[in-house]
Amino acid sequence: MLKRIYDWCIAAADKPYALWLLAAIAFAESSFFPVPPDIMLLPMSLAQPRRAWWFATVCTIASVAGGVLGYAIGALLYDSLGQWLIHLYGLSDKVDAFRASYAEWGAVIILVKGLTPIPYKLVTITSGFAGYNIWLFILCSIVARGGRFFFVAVLLNRYGDIIRKELEKRLGLWVAIGAIVLVLGFVVAFKLI
Repeated sequence: MLKRIYDWCIAAADKPYALWLLAAIAFAESSFFPVPPDIMLLPMSLAQPRRAWWFATVCTIASVAGGVLGYAIGALLYDSLGQWLIHLYGLSDKVDAFRASYAEWGAVIILVKGLTPIPYKLVTITSGFAGYNIWLFILCSIVARGGRFFFVAVLLNRYGDIIRKELEKRLGLWVAIGAIVLVLGFVVAFKLI
């Protein structure tokens, strides 16, 4: 089954809808979808290493746009659902301290977490909830998400053939490692919140 999915992703890289699918996944992942865009970025860049830069650009733009939606979710739902949850958990007295620390360290949080496997939607929603400056949020998101996706593009552009051979030889192992990293990202994110 993994091989069929992998083969479909490699074949999809040549299709006219591939960029739209990549953009849709990158957009959704930054605001509500649990699967990272790497599931399309990696196979597409392996299939066409010379276009890896373009794929990283599309991923970055869509991810930042999705991040703005995540920011809006955090900012707009705080007044309805957010306050109710905070009161339910007895954290009302900690909201101001959280916002103050996020105001001081928000750029570092966005930059670091945007580069890691920690789900980015948690960063975007938290930034909106904390009322972090939207323009600084967008700038940090461009740097963090661009850094992550262009790092992948550099690796796959330069070493794509070697990586593709290794990936195809041990596909199950690499998928398992990717799944473990994704789950660990969620665990770390929830421990930090």
